[in-house]
Amino acid sequence: MTRIRTRIAPSPTGDPHVGTAYIALFNRCFAHKSGGKFILRIEDTDRQRSSAKSEADILASLQWLGLSWDEGPGCEGEFGPYRQSERSEIYSAHIEKLVVDGFAFPCFCSAERLTELRRQQLQDKQVIGYDGHCLQLSKDEVSTRLQQGSEHVIRMKIPDSGNCEFNDLLRGAVSIAWSQVDMQILMKSDGLPTYHFANVVDDHLMLISHVIRGEEWINSMPKHLLLYQYFGWQAPIFCHMPLLRNPDKSKLSKRKNPTSIGYYQAMGYLPEALVNYLGLMGWSLPSGEEKFSLQEMTDCFDLERVSLGGPVFDTEKLDWLNGKYIREDLSDDEFAQKFAQWAFGGSKVKRIIPLLKQRVERFSDVAELGSFFISGLPKLDVESFQHKQLSTETLLKILQFSLWRLQQIKPWNRDNIELELQTLATDLGLKIREFLFPLFVAISGKAVSTSVFDSMAILELDICRARIRHAIAVLRGISKKQAKALEREYRDLK
Repeated sequence: MTRIRTRIAPSPTGDPHVGTAYIALFNRCFAHKSGGKFILRIEDTDRQRSSAKSEADILASLQWLGLSWDEGPGCEGEFGPYRQSERSEIYSAHIEKLVVDGFAFPCFCSAERLTELRRQQLQDKQVIGYDGHCLQLSKDEVSTRLQQGSEHVIRMKIPDSGNCEFNDLLRGAVSIAWSQVDMQILMKSDGLPTYHFANVVDDHLMLISHVIRGEEWINSMPKHLLLYQYFGWQAPIFCHMPLLRNPDKSKLSKRKNPTSIGYYQAMGYLPEALVNYLGLMGWSLPSGEEKFSLQEMTDCFDLERVSLGGPVFDTEKLDWLNGKYIREDLSDDEFAQKFAQWAFGGSKVKRIIPLLKQRVERFSDVAELGSFFISGLPKLDVESFQHKQLSTETLLKILQFSLWRLQQIKPWNRDNIELELQTLATDLGLKIREFLFPLFVAISGKAVSTSVFDSMAILELDICRARIRHAIAVLRGISKKQAKALEREYRDLK
């Protein structure tokens, strides 16, 4: 009997996403139900976007949720290393085999040629993809270019006709025409593998028995299965989970919903409640009970109980469930302890105190002045943003442009926040005092408060982003037409 081994393979290129936790949860439960292993692998081959901070945040978020792993960073096993950036020699050996066996080929096409090819295909309403140009090069020409050190990538060959047929554990038989599949780049010009190639090599070498991932990867199945065939390997069993959805049924995204695990931690949700809620996304206990622990989910887990209907991530339902955990699972002493840790734990309170000391005359002033540091979304209305010089249109522009600019800040600290917002105010031709007015209101709920730069640095991006979006919604939001106009104007500022 095959031993169950599942994995989660996040890319450290941004905030830890609740979608990552959702897939990790189902992989972990499936593996542990049968006494198998759950592996965490870091897919960090994107040198420009990957960061050590993002990786650390992902690991910390999964640990906070209790979704521990059996093998991976900090828990090394026999199949490591578990970071793709540390497995280059493995990938090089395997790519060389594919080229020698005639299943992959060097492609020397320039970015300009590929751009023109795409433009022409769009104009002619053809399937977008590589046209096989470098497959026509002779062996001698390829050899000469390689010896000269010409920049190139390695692409995989694709069948000319027919369909790729496979079975999905949840969806049954699936068929995708090879004509819809591109000659995927397997190795980039910098010598690093693409996701599609490294993913297959790692899953095989780490003896992954079941790949449980989001349904957005279904269209990549032909590429992956073809690689298994080229190498002569047995493919794992595949299961594509339904995607998390916004209330309007669109794919869960940070444009419409808070998606960062850090946001829910900063807002004061219990990790047990969030894990429980993610477990309800397309799955349920046989008893129908909605409140259950991670262990109870593991003990009762069965993939056949997963529903393919797009699960809606509804924060109102999460609030209800979190309230049940607070009322039913926490004693008064535990409530006090957890609240104090959430509100004042770590270094947060030490960073807040210097800001408050400058403005208070009595300790009783602290609650009114500093409550926004430990609250959710401020209570705002249109009147909160009344300003003599700034129209609603200008207020919305400031908030939206600031949101876009803040999301680009790395590292997140007071000096970088001040520099970027000062620059943005100058670009918009606004005095900094006027420019910061809607941000003061959005972040603190008041037109006058502690330094907005310091406050934002302490609150972190997740909460600042949520509060600015809340302010935009209070000001009756931005239509699609307005959003496109603002995007063009924002690009022109750079």
